[in-house]
Amino acid sequence: MKRISSDMPVTDMQFYLKRREDNISNIQGQIASHSKLNRLRDDPLAAAHAVRYESFLARLDRFERNTQFAMEHFDNTYDYLSEATAVLQRIRELAVEGANGIYSPDEQRMMAVEVNELLKELVSISNVLGPDTKQAFSGDKVYTEPFRIVEGTVQGGGETMITRVEYRGSGATRRTEIGDNMWLDLDIGGDTAFWAEKMQILSRVDATNYRVQEAGAFYIDGVEIAVNVGDTLPSIVAKINDSGAPVKAYIDLDTRGLALEGTFAHLIRAEDKEGGPSVLRDLGIINGNMVNNAPNWNSTAMVFGGSIFDMVIRLRDGMLRGDSEFTGSQGIAGIDLALGNILVKTADVGSRQERAELAWNRINKQIPNVSAMFSREAGVNMETAAMELKMAQFAHQATLQTAAKVLPQTLLDFLR
Repeated sequence: MKRISSDMPVTDMQFYLKRREDNISNIQGQIASHSKLNRLRDDPLAAAHAVRYESFLARLDRFERNTQFAMEHFDNTYDYLSEATAVLQRIRELAVEGANGIYSPDEQRMMAVEVNELLKELVSISNVLGPDTKQAFSGDKVYTEPFRIVEGTVQGGGETMITRVEYRGSGATRRTEIGDNMWLDLDIGGDTAFWAEKMQILSRVDATNYRVQEAGAFYIDGVEIAVNVGDTLPSIVAKINDSGAPVKAYIDLDTRGLALEGTFAHLIRAEDKEGGPSVLRDLGIINGNMVNNAPNWNSTAMVFGGSIFDMVIRLRDGMLRGDSEFTGSQGIAGIDLALGNILVKTADVGSRQERAELAWNRINKQIPNVSAMFSREAGVNMETAAMELKMAQFAHQATLQTAAKVLPQTLLDFLR
């Protein structure tokens, strides 16, 4: 049986007044925060959806900034490669002039001086710093100058000239995320952008009876290739070809040694894994691992395939000798190879730029859609909320007025 006492009406009235005050406070909080999910218990299902939408919006914002950075990065890279193309085209014009056979050796040497200055400009472009003060063509070694100049005397040259340009950067490994599990390669390393010929490395070490003595691995262009005890040269060749590295391996019929050939114009990078067997050293490909990221080919190996700088140096040296026949054949052919490769890389940058733009457009269409979904679950309709607040305040005021008339008088009422 429920017990009835004189203070029950007061207690009940206080309970309902507190509920109405809590309702008013909740509506005011929703209006102030523009969210109807100030507490998880307000709508657990909507809160779960809103959390997922909010997380997705945060990722979309990150992807949008990544694609914006990628587009700006590709714009700059495209401009640098276009500048290098213009320099190479001028060098080719000089080569065509020098090959005409109407210029004396002294006049060809004067052309060679201009080619030498253009070579310096090419090196400057390859070592350019981007707007973010990072090297544009160093791969992920963004604070290392990618190309190092080696100077010396050249036959026919009256001053110290560039005799060799060495690459000190790394492979192009920087990527940016432009969507869930969607990545875009950012860089084109100088070991591909400024290369002219497909490289070939031919070992002169007869490896007919070669066997791997302990399990380990070696690297070709950054791809790890594992070897097992007892592996022979044919099995090593097969593993290289199956690895996905951009090289083709085969056994040279003359030397019976390992031969590597690039599938496109780039610097082949070969290295033995530290702490394991010296497979590439034993096979006569390298003397040791790279120092300052520069290749260390075995002194007995035959290495073919040069960079853009090698092509320009070869042309300049032919002009310094006054050899118009060389200039018109091998000289121009080398520059054509350099131009062809750099135009391919420029087109590659353009295609990446187009993909970044498509991703940016896609993301900027998704953001409003997901924002609308989030607003539907967590947002507040201000007109509805204002009306509910007004009704709640009116009901609260009416309750107070009714309570003042209904509740029984107490001793305090007589003391007033």
